[in-house]
Amino acid sequence: MKTQRVYCEPFCIEKSHLFEIHKVSYQSTDPYSCFMHFHEVHEFILFESITGQYFYSQGESSLQDNDIVFTPAIETHNFDCADGEKSWFILQFLPTLFEHEDFVQVRGVFNQALHLRLEPEHISVVQQQVAWLHQCYQRDPHSPLSLNLLKTLILWIAEFSHPVDLQGNKPIAKSQGFKKLQPIIDLFRHNPSVELSLEQAAEKCYLSPAYFSRLFKSVFRCNYSQYSLKHRLYSAARMISQSEKSITEISYELHFSSPSHFIAQFKKQFSVTPKKYRSEVFSKSG
Repeated sequence: MKTQRVYCEPFCIEKSHLFEIHKVSYQSTDPYSCFMHFHEVHEFILFESITGQYFYSQGESSLQDNDIVFTPAIETHNFDCADGEKSWFILQFLPTLFEHEDFVQVRGVFNQALHLRLEPEHISVVQQQVAWLHQCYQRDPHSPLSLNLLKTLILWIAEFSHPVDLQGNKPIAKSQGFKKLQPIIDLFRHNPSVELSLEQAAEKCYLSPAYFSRLFKSVFRCNYSQYSLKHRLYSAARMISQSEKSITEISYELHFSSPSHFIAQFKKQFSVTPKKYRSEVFSKSG
């Protein structure tokens, strides 16, 4: 299996595109990391081979081969994947797609994050559909065939999958810890860079720094400073792929101490320099 260096984020839908779909593959020795994040598009991940956990608004659930997860725009979520080979298709699309009359009957199904499992007889059908969609997308993402396959795939998932039983897990978004952190969570959601110290962030939430630190790590599974840095780096990746701003401009706009510091941190996170990342994005869209 050939390794394709793709990340759970950041994917950015090309301007004028309604959706994007990518194949993601990791060898057993390839490093993989994700963090609690959100994006401005709806997202399906259709797993082929996977062992791990999905953390989302409804709680935590165990992933297995051929599972599907749906995460709506601006919903916080994360994946913790076990070592070993893993692969999936990631399908992201604009929320406006659900305004189409074809989705009137299923809009209510996808109004929250879902961990879905197909009936056995439909696994191969969905696998074939997503392979066709990926192939058509690579040829012409705007073609009627691509758009019809996209609609068919989503409607098929809505009809022939069922939510995985969470066995009494308490939804994260309804937990007291999540609610107490809501002020700082909203800042991250609406700003590419949050320049607050731990003490300032704790004050925003009316919590002591020590309690805020423990609570933040229990909800986001990393400490506040780590999350803040990763948030800036993922924001940088979006800006690199969606704007013509120079690497220097982006580094200062996101409050890195210098362009060289930004480049080093970006490469450490994504295993590629910002310049190389931009060239890969442009070559993909070209």
